Amino acid sequence: MPYNKKSERYDNLKLGEHQFHQQTILNLYNSGILPDIIAMQLDISKDEVYQVIKNAASEELRKKSSVKHVSNASSLDMFYLDAVINVDLAIKHAQHSMWKALQGAVPEFNIPMEETQNILEGYAKSKVMLVILHIDIADSTRMSMTLPVDRLATIIQTFTQEMSLIVAAYGGYVLKYVGDAILAFFPVYIDDLHLPCVNAVNCAHSMVKVMLQGLNPILNEYDYQEVGVRVGIDVGENLVVQYGLSTHMYVIGDEQIIKKPHLDVLGYTISIASKMTGFAKPNQIVIGQLVYDVLDHTQRSTFKVLPVSSDVWSYVSNDTGDIYSLYGSSSIKE
Repeated sequence: MPYNKKSERYDNLKLGEHQFHQQTILNLYNSGILPDIIAMQLDISKDEVYQVIKNAASEELRKKSSVKHVSNASSLDMFYLDAVINVDLAIKHAQHSMWKALQGAVPEFNIPMEETQNILEGYAKSKVMLVILHIDIADSTRMSMTLPVDRLATIIQTFTQEMSLIVAAYGGYVLKYVGDAILAFFPVYIDDLHLPCVNAVNCAHSMVKVMLQGLNPILNEYDYQEVGVRVGIDVGENLVVQYGLSTHMYVIGDEQIIKKPHLDVLGYTISIASKMTGFAKPNQIVIGQLVYDVLDHTQRSTFKVLPVSSDVWSYVSNDTGDIYSLYGSSSIKE
């Protein structure tokens, strides 16, 4: 093919535009702006934003280490993400979302669950180490008895959306929604418990702040009761199991329907994280002994041993043979 200087200039121009576009996404993300907001600001898909961030994280890892991941999971979990996440911006986003929802314009809820399934595919029918985070609304029964059904649904939907965005920002994945509760996980890579545990705990702190400073002030404006949250976090081995097939719509040639296995997670850690959430006071985080042990001194100082009767808590530590210890954070008031 003959050399075409004009075509080369055009290709170089397109390459430059592409690189500028990617750098803009990274600059916004490094300033603490959530991927969901970046997508709206630049009028692009959230998937494209996530892909640019992941590619940048992968390149950074390649430069810093020769260690290769055993899966195609997100590289974001390999970094302390609290330093680049702007919680104040997340609070403003939550306020705007709740305000719009109570005005009758419920925001589109589009958390990419397909990414969760893609991560789990690499561990299908095997055990995997995960940090499990369980969050629910405290005293939701009273809410259901005092609020009209449509208002209750609106509040829970907005709560679920904002908490899910925070999970994604901290490198986690939403596993499932159960009523007013969210079950999420943070993968453990290269047997390093510290980073995913730290990211999960920081994620929980941000969730509480967004609830108190973002969603509750708007609820107050409409004379609705304030909402508290409870969070439980633990780490351990879990089994990835398949339940039937899920149908996905794609356009690939003449084929438009693809059936993929629907994967879920079972295990001791799921049970512990879910049950320990019940011991949390409103706006409190409860973590298990294994999570507490890998935190640094400063982070540990924010948690105290949670006195729980053996009549209601009988889980035994595999390491010590004693009752598995729980640690609770100070309940945040504002």
